Amino acid sequence: QVQLVESGGGMVQAGGSLRLSCAASRSIFNINTMGWYRQTPGKQRELVANSISSGAVTYADSVKGRFTISRDNAKNTVYLQMNSLKPEDTAVYYCRANYYSNGWKIDWGQGTQVTVSS
Repeated sequence: QVQLVESGGGMVQAGGSLRLSCAASRSIFNINTMGWYRQTPGKQRELVANSISSGAVTYADSVKGRFTISRDNAKNTVYLQMNSLKPEDTAVYYCRANYYSNGWKIDWGQGTQVTVSS
């Protein structure tokens, strides 16, 4: 199991920036996919961005050009730089690890709240 701890959430005005961090309990070098998801009350959790171990990254259309996901393997940490924030970005943001260990596994962090005021 990989324990994930998110930090960096908070309240910001529209147009502002935040950087979320996700610290893993072990090396993320061989973790296939590290991702950020978000969820608002009454809605399903949705993908924000993924970082694949090959170096590829993917983004939801709603955040392309504004958010950047990155990995620091030396620090076992994944970041989500969020710029030009909008009120509709308000959500709880979760870090997710998808990896193979005697079968495919998925672990989640506890989430961090991001609130964007207009």
